[in-house]
Amino acid sequence: MHIKNHRLHTDDGNPVPWRPSPNTGGALAPSYLIMHYTAGSSAESSVAHLTKKSAKASAHLVIARDGSITQLVPFNRVAWHAGKSRWQGRKGMNGHSIGIELDNAGQLTGGPGHWKAWFGRTYDDADVVVAAHRFETEEKGWHRYTEAQLAAALEVGEALFDKYGLVDVLGHDDIAPQRKTDPGPAFPMDAFRSRLVGRQQDEDDVYLTTSRLNVREGPGVGFDKLPESPLAKGTRLRSDSRDGIWFSVEVLDEADEAVATGWVHGDYIVRA
Repeated sequence: MHIKNHRLHTDDGNPVPWRPSPNTGGALAPSYLIMHYTAGSSAESSVAHLTKKSAKASAHLVIARDGSITQLVPFNRVAWHAGKSRWQGRKGMNGHSIGIELDNAGQLTGGPGHWKAWFGRTYDDADVVVAAHRFETEEKGWHRYTEAQLAAALEVGEALFDKYGLVDVLGHDDIAPQRKTDPGPAFPMDAFRSRLVGRQQDEDDVYLTTSRLNVREGPGVGFDKLPESPLAKGTRLRSDSRDGIWFSVEVLDEADEAVATGWVHGDYIVRA
């Protein structure tokens, strides 16, 4: 796939189906790709919803379970997919990101043999992933993504990273962790991110702290602080992995040599 005039085109040169949404903002120079699930009954119903002015929501793309794609907003315009959100000091991620909605029912209720979505449809066990969301401890049922859908999402992601020089791919739950769970544990975020972000990087990412910042033994405030805490504002860090909003880092000295390793909260670091 490739992008021309901020519209997605297939390899044969044709643009993907276009269903413009009225729910857009101003000009966009994106840095991030945000993945969502629709929590809807079908791709068509989600497209219909996101193209109604009354919805007050939109996304750049909707990817159906068969891998077909519909574009709603050009990639150089703000879509209303993130809501109240923040990432590494940036607030309102609509203004910094491209949003992709994957047709998926999301979290299911019930149990083996009787899984059900909020809109009443039931699902076979083979279509369900039982797992705990990374912000929770209880295992729940989540609608499984299809191979065709994931393959299409990856191909689109590669085109977007190449065209716009995106720096990361995130879940809606990364940027709005108090209120969102999508794309959920059924989405292979680690592998997906590795494929996309790894193509752009030859070495680990380097960051700067934006304020005095504690560095901890693990990814959460429940872990002990390291003796190096708090780090001074402007401290250089190198990171090659993260767990949600928490980044595994090496604390660097003036010669960019590692002097400590630990975890820091991503809201208080920016790329160097």
